[in-house]
Amino acid sequence: MFWRTFILVVLGLVNVVLFARMVWGPTGLIEYRELKHQYAELEKQIASLDAENLSLSREIRLLQSDSQYMEKVIRQRLHYVRDNEVLYLFGDVAKPGREQKP
Repeated sequence: MFWRTFILVVLGLVNVVLFARMVWGPTGLIEYRELKHQYAELEKQIASLDAENLSLSREIRLLQSDSQYMEKVIRQRLHYVRDNEVLYLFGDVAKPGREQKP
């Protein structure tokens, strides 16, 4: 009877240790949930970067093939003007809902 009780207690302790290690161990359920969350965040970043990459690829294709688009981009970003044109650049324009400083 003593050995039977002793073996049951030892097996119970082994089960408790294994369960604790399964939940809180280095490869346990808590670590798994954190890794799953990190994976989801990385998937979102990859999707965002893919969309940005696609947009930049389209812009590169347009710049290489469409001269009107290239002229438009040069005029907007580099402030180039044609002969007999005047370019007006305004500072910070007050936006609706924004108070101006006196």
